[in-house]
Amino acid sequence: MKKATWPKHSVLIIAIVATWLTTYVGYKTSFSMKIDNLMQEFILFMNPLSFLLFVYGVALFMKSTKRRNIYFMMVSIITSIIMFSNAVFYRFFNDFITLPVLFQTSNFGDLSSSITANLKVTDIFFFTDVLIIYLAIRFIPERERTEQPKKIARKLYFVMTAAVMMVNLSLAEIQRPQLLTRSFDRELLVKNIGTYNYHIYDLFIQSKSHAQRALADGSELVEVGNYINANYAAPDPTKYGIAKGRNIIAISLESLQSFVINQEMDGHVITPFLNELTKDPDTFYFTNFYHQTGLGKTSDSEFILENSLFPRNGSAVFFTHSGNTYQSMASKLGDAGYFTNVMHANNRSFWNRDIMYGALGIDKFYDLESYEVGEGQAVNWGMKDIPFFDQSVELMKDMPQPFYSRLITLTNHHPFDLDEEDKLIPAYNSNSNTLNKYFQSVRYMDEAIKTLFEDLKESGLYDNSIIIMYGDHYGISENHNKAMGMYLDKKITPYDNAKLQRVPLFIHIPGYGQGETVDEVAGQIDLRPTILHLMGIDTKDDMQLGADLFSPDHEPFVIFRDGRFVTDNAVYTTDVCYDTETGEEIDAEVCQPFIERSMTGLDYSDMIINGDLLRFKEEQEQKPGFNEQMKK
Repeated sequence: MKKATWPKHSVLIIAIVATWLTTYVGYKTSFSMKIDNLMQEFILFMNPLSFLLFVYGVALFMKSTKRRNIYFMMVSIITSIIMFSNAVFYRFFNDFITLPVLFQTSNFGDLSSSITANLKVTDIFFFTDVLIIYLAIRFIPERERTEQPKKIARKLYFVMTAAVMMVNLSLAEIQRPQLLTRSFDRELLVKNIGTYNYHIYDLFIQSKSHAQRALADGSELVEVGNYINANYAAPDPTKYGIAKGRNIIAISLESLQSFVINQEMDGHVITPFLNELTKDPDTFYFTNFYHQTGLGKTSDSEFILENSLFPRNGSAVFFTHSGNTYQSMASKLGDAGYFTNVMHANNRSFWNRDIMYGALGIDKFYDLESYEVGEGQAVNWGMKDIPFFDQSVELMKDMPQPFYSRLITLTNHHPFDLDEEDKLIPAYNSNSNTLNKYFQSVRYMDEAIKTLFEDLKESGLYDNSIIIMYGDHYGISENHNKAMGMYLDKKITPYDNAKLQRVPLFIHIPGYGQGETVDEVAGQIDLRPTILHLMGIDTKDDMQLGADLFSPDHEPFVIFRDGRFVTDNAVYTTDVCYDTETGEEIDAEVCQPFIERSMTGLDYSDMIINGDLLRFKEEQEQKPGFNEQMKK
């Protein structure tokens, strides 16, 4: 009986098609990418193809069938791991992996509980192509004689590959002009050029950022300085220095979003103590305050607070630029006689804090070793908030005054697991286990903050302190929109997703008596100048991009790290302009002036960080005429 005859490159064709379809189905089932029209769907469908044609096509240069087959298996395994890793990462961060994140291995142990919570049995699907290719190699009979393709055939193959790439890029450019030059949104890149090409592009971007430091000579400082001076907001003279000489206690409220403040869940008050604080005459409560973090999450919020710069796009600046020179709030306060410290009952190397805090001029880091974690006081990420606050106040009693203490809470962290005794309200009931547990975890945090205030009063530290509390980043990602829609009783739109990035900000000044609720749009980047001005410390010559929240010149304009923004009139997200109040789509012209401004702000921040420009500042300031030039 005659053996079945198969085309010479059957395994090659099967490998390309199998990985192509596995990738596309993975897009549709594991990522919440918004598709607006048939053209975008077509681009999403075809975008893996150019990379797969090229990478599998390399096998055409191999003479040995065995080597080709091994190569096919290796490529399929690697692409499957890439898709699987991105899917798990996306469920937690609502974003795609970048190269610097892959090298943050010191964080993996601490992240294990969150990673495990995001694994699904269906993730095995990402390895379907590996099985298909193996079966093809195993059961498709080999030809008696293996021939390399003729040169002309190989040339035609790679010409076709290039053509597919050009068609992909052309269609992507039509759908999203300047896609590759405005790379703040990784989801847009994946939707248009594909996951595999995105990772190649990410390699280029990261290499470019490292080259910027090597090529920087300090001349860029004048350009950036002129921009900063033009946007400087002078402090309100009635509030400048009102907390001068007080201790500063700044509290990072883990994963706390504003949608829980002054609200209930199934009849249960979620944040009773914080609700009271919003009405306290000693408190300024900001209702339209936004986090501006990226993949660095809590560490990004720390970076923004200290430096009034944006974090890096696609990585944690605490890892990638811990060797930079910074003009941090801690160093500024240190120069003014403050003992500066951070209190965080977790591993000191998590997010590279032990190294970065030195660069930020922080005098002491009270890490997990500074605390005694008793039985029942541990949580997935370290120490529970109530005993953490109790022991932190005890440590504060022995600090030289005035001190600047920054406290980072832990308990309200994904996956929001609590011991039974810490569940002060029932769980919510929705299709999202994450959201269901979130309300309980927030309620515990609220109780912990109440405990902190009581401890501070008992210790005698309360009256001579200013207490700043802010949400560090979102807790509920867009992957839980269905459950959020159930709780908020509405369908969650991209506009709603942007508005849900609001986090609480409380500035509590005991004895002040003139606090109020502030509704103006603001962001984390505004914290540094605000706090320093309240302490009576001038920031006119500082390289910061934020503005004093109390300044009459403060502009209601918040830029997100991914290029979205919010103003008092508009919300810009997914290339659409929405009315801030109604959420209705409005004329794009309303947003247009702010689009360029947001890109400029992000670019200048990247320029400062990637070029390590502040290392030149002291040297430049000593040059005759430099300060006059900067002030023009």
